[in-house]
Order: sequence, then structure tokens, then C-alpha cells
Amino acid sequence: MQTIIVTGGAGFIGSHVVRLLVNKYPQYKIINVDCLTYAGNLANLKDIEDKPNYRFVKANICDFPTIYRLMQEEKVTGVIHLAAESHVDRSIKDPFTFAQTNVMGTLSMLQAAKLYWESLPEQYEGKRFYHISTDEVYGALELTHPEGIESPFTTKASSAHHHAYGERFFTEDLKYMPHSPYSASKASSDHFVRAFHDTYGMPTIVTNCSNNYGPYQFPEKLIPLFIHNIRHRKPLPVYGKGENVRDWLYVEDHARAIDLIFHEGKVAETYNIGGFNEWKNIDIIHLLIETVDRLLGRTPGEDNSLITYVTDRAGHDLRYAIDSRKLQRDLGWEPSLQFEEGIERTIRWYLDHQAWMDNITSGEYEKYYEEMYGKR
Repeated sequence: MQTIIVTGGAGFIGSHVVRLLVNKYPQYKIINVDCLTYAGNLANLKDIEDKPNYRFVKANICDFPTIYRLMQEEKVTGVIHLAAESHVDRSIKDPFTFAQTNVMGTLSMLQAAKLYWESLPEQYEGKRFYHISTDEVYGALELTHPEGIESPFTTKASSAHHHAYGERFFTEDLKYMPHSPYSASKASSDHFVRAFHDTYGMPTIVTNCSNNYGPYQFPEKLIPLFIHNIRHRKPLPVYGKGENVRDWLYVEDHARAIDLIFHEGKVAETYNIGGFNEWKNIDIIHLLIETVDRLLGRTPGEDNSLITYVTDRAGHDLRYAIDSRKLQRDLGWEPSLQFEEGIERTIRWYLDHQAWMDNITSGEYEKYYEEMYGKR
């Protein structure tokens, strides 16, 4: 019997992880700890909210007494720590919130787990603290091949587009060089997690993942925002010339990786998780326009006129690209979907769930949570 806390379980990636664990392991107890900030939404988990092995706890990870008490009451054996502020633009405007949540919140989770597990006769035996981080802690890579070259990676999910924009990739042994307040806060939290292993012997694991996409993503991020704007023929704001390159991974593939690493990953290791799937922002935007137009019965590409180029983001990293071969080699994981298949599945989901999007964008779910749980 395992009792696992998933922090940030009402968010985008967290809700997919919670759903996977609750359905796959009926013998486990899965506790979703989320403070329901703007990006947390229990509607993401409507399908599993009545499962007997699932519990939701509204709590802030920075509230150490509450987290420590929960560890003791529920006899927690594992932590999968996803809760974080994650939007770079917001971090540029409000770095204090990112330092508070991402650094102090992680420290609160670590200390609560440490004190509870060290109080047990078996201490750390059978325990695990798994911290989910980002590829942005590594800084930026050069874009040495603007038109792309053949990718050195081969997976079942490889597609015709499968190419790279440079020879270098983020590997687990790279020096950290964060460039934004967001990535600096995540880098700091990563260091705390590793320090708790080195200092106290806590069984920790860190993973650094590339950009995720898929259902239930809050529409401040590029893909859901642009699907929504194309549907309603609103402007599509593109930073600079749209030349920035990102590696994209379907969220359910990330959830599968988290499940695998939590159960089979080696303590104190770092694993990079990526899609082997680099795209320029402008190319993704054209693909989104073409696909949304087709699915809505419009002429594919007719909404290209919505593209609006805006001043580039401060400190905007040019290219991220993850090398996931360690995870592929050691644990046998690789992406399951070609990007074109995953993006079409994602677009269909958003088009079919307009009520979910309307609630998010209108703020109706904020009112619902205030009625249910009080003001935040």
C-alpha cells in the first residue's frame, strides 16, 4: 500500500499524472494537494473525483504545518512534486511569487517529508521524493541550422518533420544557466532537492522536461491560447519573428514517464524527458491555423492574417532541445505519438470542450471555487 501526494494535481500536467495513478493503481491512495490558484481547476479531474483511492486537499505547499500534518495523518510514502508557478512572462513581472512558490514551497515539501520519514522506524526505506523540473534551467542552445537538419534521435514517434536546429542538446550533466526568474527559481528548487539527498540521504529524483501540450492546459500557454484565438478570430501575438525553437512532448507521454521513473528510476539520478521533437514557434502557429481552420470547415490557412508580431520577450531563449536517450536507454521510455497526431488530438479536444474553455476564460470557475472553498 502506497500513499502518494501529488502536488499541483489540479493543474495541467498534475491532473494527467493524478488520473493515471488513480486509475492504474487502485491499491494506492493518491492525495492531490493543490491551492487552486488561477491555473488549478478541479474540473480537470471530474472523471475520477469519486474514486475511492483519491482525495483532494486544498492546501498551499508553502504552508509547512499543514503539509507536515498531512504527511503524518496520511502516512505518506511518496511525493510527486509538480506544484509550481510556470509562466515565464508572469515571472518577469512578479519574481517574488515565483521564488516563494517554487523555492520555499519545494523546501517546505522536502522538510515535511524529511521530518516525517525520519520519525519512522524504517525511516527512508520504501520512500521516494520525486521533483519535476524544466529544461529551462539549462539556459539556451544555439540555433546553428535555421532550416533544420536530420535529427540524431530515432523513436517510434518519429515523423516526417523530425529534425533538429543544432548539434547540441540538453543532457543531464550540463551546467545550469537559467536566464529568467522562472527558470532561476526552478534551478534553485532542483538544488535543494539534490542537497536533501546529499545531506540527509533522502531518496530523491529530479527530472527536467521539455514543453508539454495536450488537454486541460491553462490558456496562457501558446497552444491552447492560439487554438482559442483562431476559433474566435482574435489576434495571434508572436514574439519577435517566431524563430524561437522548442522541443514539444504530449502531456500523457510525460505522465507515463513520471509513473515509470517514480517506480523504477534510480535514487539520486536526474532524467531528462523530451519529445525528440523541435519546432519553431512560427511553424507550430501555421500548423495550428491550418488544422483549426480545417476542423472548423474553413479554408486551411485562411486565418494566417491573425498573426501579429510583437516585441520580443525580455531574455527570450532562442532554442531548447532535450536529449532523452538516458531515459530511453535505462528505463525503456520514449514518446508514443507523432507530433502531428498529438496536435490534432489536442486541437479536437479544445474544440470539443468549449464549455471548459469558456469557464476558464470567463472566470466562472473562480467564482465557483470561492463559493466552495472561500476566497484565496
